[in-house]
Amino acid sequence: MWCYRGGSISTEPRINDRIRVPEVRLVGPSGEQVGIVPLAKALELAQEYDLDLVEVAASARPPVCKLMDYGKFKYESAMKAREARKNQAHTVIKEMKLRPKIDPHDYDTKKGHVVRFLKQGDKVKITIMFRGREQSRPELGYRLLQRLAEDVQDLGFIESNPKQDGRNMIMVLGPHKKKTEAMAEAREAQAARKAERQGGAPAEAAPAEAAEVESTEVDADGSAEANAEA
Repeated sequence: MWCYRGGSISTEPRINDRIRVPEVRLVGPSGEQVGIVPLAKALELAQEYDLDLVEVAASARPPVCKLMDYGKFKYESAMKAREARKNQAHTVIKEMKLRPKIDPHDYDTKKGHVVRFLKQGDKVKITIMFRGREQSRPELGYRLLQRLAEDVQDLGFIESNPKQDGRNMIMVLGPHKKKTEAMAEAREAQAARKAERQGGAPAEAAPAEAAEVESTEVDADGSAEANAEA
């Protein structure tokens, strides 16, 4: 009786002596089609070229194998994957909490945070918190959300309309600018500031690291706290 005892299943292709078939469809080092040849002949050609015989299509009949420098291939593939991760921009949702009867100074402070988040290409979840008798006046929260959306309409739009959620009213603002565009502009601005300080020409900005998926909550005192999400 067959029994699986665990352990990881290798995703690496079979190479050289690990290939166990009588014949293969061989592809040369430059991509040329050699044709169907016995495995022994394919291994002999690999030795002549000082390359590896790599199975690239195991499900084909016969399997397709290619002559290549497998170590170099793995290294280049890893570099490409790493570069793709560096330039990847993940969705970031910030959160801003307000009271329906917020005073003008606090409103301006929190609006400033929303402006900054939208300029960075992040979404912003706006939460109006009702307490006590305020719960009987939902229109106060609705008007405040509409006012905020109008004040930042040059930078963002209402992605999710205001809706009641228990004691809270929630609205989501989305940025007009894509995250990747915001990251590129930030890199250019940073490079320009650095060049200005050094008195030289603007340096080419390095690729930005991928943004972490996070939710930032700004408390009533205007301080921000970011928490990375799994």
